Amino acid sequence: MDPLLIVGLFIILFAVFTVLKAVRIVPQARARNVERLGRYNRTLKPGLNFVIPYVDRVYPMIDLREQVVSFRPQPVITEDNLVVEIDTVLYFQVTDPRAAAYEIANYIQAVEQLTVTTLRNVVGSMDLEKTLTSRDTINSQLRGVLDEATGKWGLRVNRVEIKAIDPPKSIKDAMEKQMRAERDKRAAILNAEGQRQSQILTAEGDKQSQILRAEGARSAAILEAEGESRAIDQVFQAVHRNDPDPKLLAYQYLQVLPQLAKGDNNTFWVIPSEVTSALQGVSKAFTEALPSIAARQESATESAAIEEEIAKAAEAAAEAVADAQEAESPKGPRQLTKGVADPSPFPDLDREHRESGR
Repeated sequence: MDPLLIVGLFIILFAVFTVLKAVRIVPQARARNVERLGRYNRTLKPGLNFVIPYVDRVYPMIDLREQVVSFRPQPVITEDNLVVEIDTVLYFQVTDPRAAAYEIANYIQAVEQLTVTTLRNVVGSMDLEKTLTSRDTINSQLRGVLDEATGKWGLRVNRVEIKAIDPPKSIKDAMEKQMRAERDKRAAILNAEGQRQSQILTAEGDKQSQILRAEGARSAAILEAEGESRAIDQVFQAVHRNDPDPKLLAYQYLQVLPQLAKGDNNTFWVIPSEVTSALQGVSKAFTEALPSIAARQESATESAAIEEEIAKAAEAAAEAVADAQEAESPKGPRQLTKGVADPSPFPDLDREHRESGR
């Protein structure tokens, strides 16, 4: 092969390689630092850039987007001498590629160590209970310290979050017992309050029911008394309006006497002495009323019914008079025996009855 052809091909390849090294394409949200003869020259912007081959040195890309870094749990001692494991997450962004490349050798490692030291300083001034309940305070203090320290490194710390705070197992068990006791206490208090409220409502219901029952009984008694009063008043007015004579009253008294002897246990009863005078008035009334009654009879059937009623009344009156006379005797009251007829105290009435029967 011709040596000139080989040299020509070599020159062509070297020229193509040189052109390729002179062109640099930087993606969006990225940056690359350029050193010329070992000294910082400029930072390549996103897009098409040209450099001097073999003179300019282009460093690796630096990501300008917000980055998330999760650090491993770090042991931290609280103010009450308890060791807790704290896991943190850091959100930061590179704002100055030159400072991030030349002010710090490894900004990720620097941020991690700074976070650990700051976290120990902040948590060391708090006890365990305050540490567990003050995450926002710890986050804000960490962010302030880290943002101030990393500003010269070309970094901006946006957020610092604590993922977990893990106390020792013995402390966890004690906390669980405490929370269980608190829950049991609240449950007992709520149960007692419920029972008290239930008893209060039950007592109020009983009170209202008793009040309503008493008011109902009072209203019923008032209405019953008013009814009895009106009934007595109407009876009294009717009696006075009709002007009854002693004969009618004596006859009603006589009708009540047989009711006193009703029942199996009524084998002994006492008749007052006033019954004799009442029965005599009744007998006289029947004696005087018989002629007028017989004259008004229209049929034999009605006469027989009236005679039967008169006979029964005379028999009851005779028994009542005999008992009254025996009650007035020194021997005292006697025991009546059903079915035994005493001599009739109304001979005139009996004679008139026999004559009417003939």
